[in-house]
Amino acid sequence: MYEFGIASLLVWAALVLSLVAAAVLSVLAFLKPKSHLIWFAAGTLGIAVVAAAAVPAPDPVGGATLIALLGLVVAVFGGSPAAITALDLAMGASSVPGLHGGILVEGPATRAEARADAAGGAPAEPRRREVLRGGITIGVLERFAAAGSIAAGLPEGLALVIAVKGVGRFTELEAPEARERFIIGTFASLIWATVAGLVVHLAIR
Repeated sequence: MYEFGIASLLVWAALVLSLVAAAVLSVLAFLKPKSHLIWFAAGTLGIAVVAAAAVPAPDPVGGATLIALLGLVVAVFGGSPAAITALDLAMGASSVPGLHGGILVEGPATRAEARADAAGGAPAEPRRREVLRGGITIGVLERFAAAGSIAAGLPEGLALVIAVKGVGRFTELEAPEARERFIIGTFASLIWATVAGLVVHLAIR
């Protein structure tokens, strides 16, 4: 019994320490995008998953609240650099960033631009416009909701998150590069958040 108690405390210590490390690294990677820190955060999050799956129930030290808080921090802050890293690996520097957190894509001229061009006798030219604006704020909210759903044992909440985001972005996805960024970024962000939420769910189940 004594040996079991020591082993239990060691597993919980490994879980808490790995989650703390993942949280710190996730915040640093969020503050400094496109850095190698997200890879270390991914490693510590992987350790946390293994530890959470191995922990005996119930929690011997009453740290469920701390674990839930750390898991949400990892999910919310780490998902953004994880998405950026996935996009860089998949698309490189092909997308031109906009002023409001989106990307610039070629699109048809607006009606006002078309009338102005027609009045001047010149054909309406495609213009660059910004799509997928506000991605950082939307990402924070979606990861919070996704991680919370998984941690609470309600995975169906993910369907609602994806549906709301898809409907909200639908009109911006006609450009191929916008669709690619949306799919890759959303998947990377949600996968990260669900893994962090899973750690919390396994630990406090």
